[in-house]
Amino acid sequence: MENIVLLHSGAGSDTSFSKRLDNYASRASKNFNALDNATNSVVLMENDPDFNAGTGSVPRIDGTIQMDAAVAIQDNFGSVIAIENVKNPVLIARDVMLKSPHIMLSGDGAIKFARIMGHSEYNPMTKKAQKLIEKLKNDYKNNNFPEKFKDFYHDTVGAVARVGNEFAAAVSTGGAFPMLRGRVGDSPIPGAGIFVGKKGAVVATGMGEEIAKSILSYKIYSKIGEKGLADIIKEEIAKFNVSVGIIAIDSENYAYYANKPMAIGIKKF
Repeated sequence: MENIVLLHSGAGSDTSFSKRLDNYASRASKNFNALDNATNSVVLMENDPDFNAGTGSVPRIDGTIQMDAAVAIQDNFGSVIAIENVKNPVLIARDVMLKSPHIMLSGDGAIKFARIMGHSEYNPMTKKAQKLIEKLKNDYKNNNFPEKFKDFYHDTVGAVARVGNEFAAAVSTGGAFPMLRGRVGDSPIPGAGIFVGKKGAVVATGMGEEIAKSILSYKIYSKIGEKGLADIIKEEIAKFNVSVGIIAIDSENYAYYANKPMAIGIKKF
């Protein structure tokens, strides 16, 4: 059975990024365990300002940047919600899982935990984020943004890995744009944007509210073994009329599918 790392950069992402993701998957796929391979892949994407995670995160409507991230292995999970002023939220999510008695930390509590764990202060604001804030100001001068939630910017980055008999997954996102401060999507919620069990690993991307309401990742995971993995994914995504994508892996196969373009990276080793 081959070891494999499978990455995505979001439903709706530019498929020309796939070569870059292949490179990231290769760089991450060393002789580590599954968790390290998945986490390292996401760190590389968080450090890339072209993706909506870490340094490339989009802002909230108040101009701040709050990020979500999660990691999962069989029988364990960790996530951070609305964390600010850190470079790699996924590393803090891993610390939550491995070095705290909790599975989820949010807001200022997550930031304080990050500092205790040695993660230094970092401002992820970029020119891309600043331009989005200026666009928001120009578009919503009349305070009518709730009526115009048509054009969301909602990418996520994620990875699933199989190394030996181990499965792992990791996700990170700057959220959607425009969004209220404190908004939480599917990414840091177990079973919604991410799920890992003894049968495999699943990561979702797309419109977080709809993905979370359907507990999509667990729903797909629960059907592993009933039919082909690709068929399971396509059948579940067909139920959505919003942007949704999935990457998944089981003991024998891997599969990915989205109802929008989605860049993918793969490395077998």
